[in-house]
Amino acid sequence: MTDVVRTRFAPSPTGYLHIGGARTALFNYLLARRLGGRFAVRIEDTDQARHVPDAEGRLLDDMLWLGLEWDEGPRVGGPHGPYHQSQRLEHYREHARRLLDEGKAYYAFDTREELEAMRAAAQREKRGFRYPRPARFPSERDAQRARAEGRPVVVRLRMPEQDYVIRDTILGDVSVRAQEMDDFVCIKGDGWPTYHFAVVVDDELMRVTHVLRGQEHLINTANHLALQQCFGYRTPVYAHLPIILNMSGSKMSKRDNDKLVRQAVRTASAAGKLTPAQLAEIAGCDAETAARWLEGDVQLDDAALRAVARRVGVVLPEIQIHDFRVSGYLPEVLLNFIALLGWSAGDDREKYTLDELCAVFSVERIGRTNARFDRDKLLNFNTTALAAAPAERKLAGLRDYLAVNEQSPLRGLGDDVLAKLIEISPTARIFRDIDEKAAALFVPDDRLEYDPDAVDKVLTRGDRAGLKTLAAVRDALARLGDWSAAELERALRAYSESSGQGLGKVAQPIRVAVTGTTVSPPIFDTLALLGRERSLARIDAALRRSGG
Repeated sequence: MTDVVRTRFAPSPTGYLHIGGARTALFNYLLARRLGGRFAVRIEDTDQARHVPDAEGRLLDDMLWLGLEWDEGPRVGGPHGPYHQSQRLEHYREHARRLLDEGKAYYAFDTREELEAMRAAAQREKRGFRYPRPARFPSERDAQRARAEGRPVVVRLRMPEQDYVIRDTILGDVSVRAQEMDDFVCIKGDGWPTYHFAVVVDDELMRVTHVLRGQEHLINTANHLALQQCFGYRTPVYAHLPIILNMSGSKMSKRDNDKLVRQAVRTASAAGKLTPAQLAEIAGCDAETAARWLEGDVQLDDAALRAVARRVGVVLPEIQIHDFRVSGYLPEVLLNFIALLGWSAGDDREKYTLDELCAVFSVERIGRTNARFDRDKLLNFNTTALAAAPAERKLAGLRDYLAVNEQSPLRGLGDDVLAKLIEISPTARIFRDIDEKAAALFVPDDRLEYDPDAVDKVLTRGDRAGLKTLAAVRDALARLGDWSAAELERALRAYSESSGQGLGKVAQPIRVAVTGTTVSPPIFDTLALLGRERSLARIDAALRRSGG
């Protein structure tokens, strides 16, 4: 057994990095750094049916965005590779052959229908299902004959008849009785290993000393202990992390977002605002798949769900790290917040850098109870950090936000304009706030959308006072020689005073006219950024549109 602490993060490439997976990666990273060890990433891609081709790249990019660099794994290599389970099949076959030769595993040929019948019989008899181990283990010739007949040939572990005790650093000792154990499958009919088998083999060959993972894996650990015993392998230190829940106590599930978007699509479809053909086009799928999704029979992948959500105006609650990137959180803030989900240093301190976390982290300070994800608290963390960040950090953060928001009209702007938008947005909580307030300034004038409620409330309601003010102030603005924010402020304040109206009564009609809504950056900066020609053109268009 190595004296060097070695931890690993072993995600499956099925989508973006979930907040729970990010915490698992972080805690493994922190433990390795705290104890002077090595942190590896291993891609567990044996479930080919759920494999998403570009998911691995997404996962790794999200880890790097958070600041989590690995010592061994994809993109960097290492002495214990390959670091993809799909490239390690020979290791698993050799280990399975060893168990078969030693009589610690055996072939089985049951079809899916036969297994379902066994489980149904156990359910009728009100007993737990355990695979009926044969009195005589099938031979290699039997296995060849079964393959020739088209039957599935799997390898099952001959489970030792004994109780197991899982010694967990967080949860303490957890006992599993012999009658709860089963002869589980090690090698599937397609020749690929199961999760249980591959993870034990890989952790041994990669010399992993500490396994930190979610509590959902606790029930599997007795199987892993049995395999380690059969191979004569050491047992790593286990620590199963508490589940992360919403404040309501529900799980942070991608399925919840799927339901949210589906309901919005149904509402839009009923109102005639979205046709089945449009839905399929937006989701990038065929009409049948779109219809099945709408019925709740299938789920859309992450990218398709985001596209549909944008179309129906749904802001999805952040669940995956990519969600937080799209919303515009600072990665260092999110990482700090994730560290506090179930862990504390034992005092009231809440703000840490990554280096500071590495210096104080310990597994013993992880709690047993499920963590609650307080979105309001995270938003407060980010608001405070963003306000205190130097200008260059804000600019880099806004650039990073725009890199994952292809729909934003701010994407093509230069650093000078982006820096100005940051400067005039001192109360922004996340970068999306800056984007949403300023977006209307950078869309083509003929694509500017007007909020009907804003137009009614500010311009056309009642005696149409707002429209009259807009027409009058338009003439005052047209006479300006200097179109700077300072001169625009002077002119609008002068008009406000001379007309006997408050500045808000003057500014709001202009804001609706040039942005289509009641929310924008400060009106003087808004007009300066638009420029004289575009500002006056938009005011004229609003007057024509509203009959002014």
